[in-house]
Amino acid sequence: MTLLDAVKALFLGLLEGATEFIPVSSTGHLILLQSVFGLDSHADKTFAILIQFGAILAILSVYFARLWKIATALPSDPQARRFVLGVLIAFLPAAVIGVLARDFILGVLFDPRVVCTTLVLGGIVLLVVDRMALSLRHDEATRFPLPMYLAIGVIQCLAMIPGVSRSGATIVGAMLMGSSKRAAAEFSFFLAMPTMAGAFVWELGQSWRDLSADDATMIAIGFVSAFLAGIFVVKTLLDYVSRHGFALFGWWRILVGSIGFAALIAFG
Repeated sequence: MTLLDAVKALFLGLLEGATEFIPVSSTGHLILLQSVFGLDSHADKTFAILIQFGAILAILSVYFARLWKIATALPSDPQARRFVLGVLIAFLPAAVIGVLARDFILGVLFDPRVVCTTLVLGGIVLLVVDRMALSLRHDEATRFPLPMYLAIGVIQCLAMIPGVSRSGATIVGAMLMGSSKRAAAEFSFFLAMPTMAGAFVWELGQSWRDLSADDATMIAIGFVSAFLAGIFVVKTLLDYVSRHGFALFGWWRILVGSIGFAALIAFG
């Protein structure tokens, strides 16, 4: 592994951590940047999935006290058990589809043209939903109705298409079902934990034999940088969206997707 490879891994990790929890599609950004760097092998696609574990640890570290409180309350608190059940219900659709469609996702959908399309379309959806006068019925992520958790989980499956954004799909879905912007973003955090952890474990189990020492070193660098960037984003995002909404992220998606299309036309 060269110094340039290490710098690329560092930059990609920072990008992953910075974009994982905002509705702009971290995977889509990584695919486009890897295309710029000429990193389009199967190992590079695996890298984009495995460094997400750094972002998982970031959210676990920020939410550790709250998660511990929920965990210790499980034996005695029906509300805590109901919330954990809700997260599991929301997680299951993506777990099933992710396992069944893995080869198709990596082989066909990890394509810059797909990413650019979904970035632009998703940006338009985000701008429209952000401006809609939605009925607010749920202001606490841990108290959504169980059918709502399932519906959010089904909607999350759209994020199997790179560029859609896991957080974007879950946030928009929750808002359309009556969640406040803050609660929608917070539940996206909670749902990220089992979803991303499951993707990490499955991908590692499928690919670890094919990874070289250099691959492992690059993944480690990306993992650490994703962790540091993720902590910053998780600590600041909820306050930002409560005050300003998601319009900035919608416009960013459209900008990045449009630049990507221009580059594809210009350079193929």
